[in-house]
Amino acid sequence: MAQSRVLVVGGTGYLGRRIVKASIAEGHPTFVLHRPEIGTDIEKVQLLLSFKEQGARLVEGSFGNHRSLVDAIRQVDVVICAISGVHIRSHQILLQLVLVDAIKEAGNIKRFLPSEFGTDPARMGHALAPGRVTFDDKMVVRKAIEEANIPFTYISANCFMGYFVGGLCQPGKIIPSTESVCLHGDGNVKAIYVDEDDIALYTIKTIDDRRTLNKTIYIRPPQNILSQREVVMAWEELIGKELEKTSISEEEFLSIIKGIAEQEFAQQVGLGHYYHVCYEGCLTNFEIDEEEEASHLYPEVAYTRVKDYLRRYV
Repeated sequence: MAQSRVLVVGGTGYLGRRIVKASIAEGHPTFVLHRPEIGTDIEKVQLLLSFKEQGARLVEGSFGNHRSLVDAIRQVDVVICAISGVHIRSHQILLQLVLVDAIKEAGNIKRFLPSEFGTDPARMGHALAPGRVTFDDKMVVRKAIEEANIPFTYISANCFMGYFVGGLCQPGKIIPSTESVCLHGDGNVKAIYVDEDDIALYTIKTIDDRRTLNKTIYIRPPQNILSQREVVMAWEELIGKELEKTSISEEEFLSIIKGIAEQEFAQQVGLGHYYHVCYEGCLTNFEIDEEEEASHLYPEVAYTRVKDYLRRYV
């Protein structure tokens, strides 16, 4: 069976560029949507040209031009959207409603993977404001997809290692300290950490797999289900030194969120997500079936372990 042709939307972004590379590496005819108004963003242009050199086809299209989206979509079988849903970058989740309309009109798409790649929004109806906007917006997009009868796969990738493991699970830090760490409570709440390149590869693995059609697939590599304290211990073993530890209680953390000025919206959103992951344990407080878990479905993927990821900082 011929491999599906893949269109990546948001292909120059943090995760999108990895999805493009994984798609090419897995042998899929790969198309990358780019905006005609890219202007003088030389880094994006050079990245796009590097994709072209690797065999990708660049397709012009814009969210502001419905016809251009339809024309691009009709060239492929699968659409993967990786536009940003992270407020510290840019939150563009609802732009996907335009993409849904274009997919519906095109009428040829076998699978759509919207920009999810984090916590399963269907399980976050209780989330704190304003952070809940991320989950609410993703549910709006899901509703539109399902009402349009578009075949889908939702990817719940949990915590990106670059954002969480690199900073020992501390908000605002992406490089591990060799001196100290602040634990969330006792630091024993479990979370799930996945290397961004692995997220991209697992995502591509799902697109021609009947087992993942119209389902949410969770990436839960068993050796990466760890508490913050266990992540810190892995780092201490690598550097041969015990860090000085302090802690912040749940009540203190919540008071910090409430005390942030309204104009610091992105910071409020981010800390709200940290609260649910690091205090509530929202990534691990429910069970899933084996057939919903990516590392079980694709055991051939040699996923990156947390300790191996941390090794690069030594």
